[in-house]
Amino acid sequence: MAPQEETAEQKAAKMKAIDDWLPITSDRTAKWWYSAFHNVTAMVGAGVLSLPYAMAHMGWGPGGVILLLSWIITLYTLWQMVEMHEIVPGKRFDRYHELGQYAFGDKLGLYIVVPQQVIVEVSTCIIYMVTGGKSLKKFHETVCPSCGEIKLTLFILIFASIHFVLSHLPNFNSISVVSLAAAVMSLTYSIIAWTAALGKGVRPGVSYALSGSNRSANVFNFFNAMGDIAFAYAGHNVVLEIQATIPSTPEKPSKKPMWKGVVFAYIVVAICYFPVAFVGYYVFGNSVDDNVLLTLEKPSWLIAAANMFVLVHVIGSYQIYAMPVFDMLETFLVKKVKFTPSFKLRFITRTLYVGVTMFLAMTFPFFGGLLGFFGGFALAPTTYFICIVLGVALMILAPIGGMRNIILSAKTYKFYQ
Repeated sequence: MAPQEETAEQKAAKMKAIDDWLPITSDRTAKWWYSAFHNVTAMVGAGVLSLPYAMAHMGWGPGGVILLLSWIITLYTLWQMVEMHEIVPGKRFDRYHELGQYAFGDKLGLYIVVPQQVIVEVSTCIIYMVTGGKSLKKFHETVCPSCGEIKLTLFILIFASIHFVLSHLPNFNSISVVSLAAAVMSLTYSIIAWTAALGKGVRPGVSYALSGSNRSANVFNFFNAMGDIAFAYAGHNVVLEIQATIPSTPEKPSKKPMWKGVVFAYIVVAICYFPVAFVGYYVFGNSVDDNVLLTLEKPSWLIAAANMFVLVHVIGSYQIYAMPVFDMLETFLVKKVKFTPSFKLRFITRTLYVGVTMFLAMTFPFFGGLLGFFGGFALAPTTYFICIVLGVALMILAPIGGMRNIILSAKTYKFYQ
């Protein structure tokens, strides 16, 4: 009997050593404000800059209502997830798929949740690669208008090179400074976007009519706009992983500091989203670009600064969405394939992941269509699904509009331009 007990103890010790190495469970010392800026960084990203464009496809009434409803519904679903983190006494659901397994069973839970979560996180990293590259390109064109044109693919490569370094930070708490800087930048560039737009004044001949050439185009654009808004309110798929970094006891459960951070984050989200959406649409009407900073041309120094702030923010956002993917990959390699936890394993895995997302971003940089497609197809189920009717509607309708925009963009696109 003794050898068997020793073997069980050794197995338990080995599993604990693995959990202490994996990025999600290695450090549980986070404070409530870590939750606040991680959630701001996860949510307020590229999506906020597309909100005036979404409004242009919806109009004042439907656009305003859907934007406000999304804020309320996603705050409610986020509260549910925070509460469910420790819904089973003595157990923590540290990862989104663990909650799925509890709800649907070990195998079915994985099959339902993991593909959606992977699509969300990988697609978001790709979109942030595109956004980072476009922000760098816009910065270059603004500060040096007489310089020769440089391909977008090169700027995406420059952006990716930052992540070839940062991606080797071991866990969520180790990227807290990057995340804090990103959260501050998101608030800063959002304020710049709507104040600069307001400063320009309403564009002469501004039109608030729907921007499609015919009724069917307007319908598809509406679907795509729903996806844009879904993308803007994404972030739920990393909530349990963020909460896993907060210490928890029966007397002081993690849900209290986590919820405090979430409420703070959602106040920041409202400050960022509503002024950008309404002021951007008010000033530019249906002629606004899918990234409102691209519509703003002057003052050039302010636009250059805003694009650098966007760059800093999406650096942090990429890391927030990449960390759960790193955890999944490293968990699979260590627990299933039986690799030994090591720096070499982590270095190869994370470097390959950054390389793959960089390649895909270079190949398919259709910013507006990507937001609408992935916002509906992947982000709506993981963010809105608890409100089942709206979640299903978004999942079906939004990708239709996004795919149409991708097809239209692809007609005139040359690879690696």
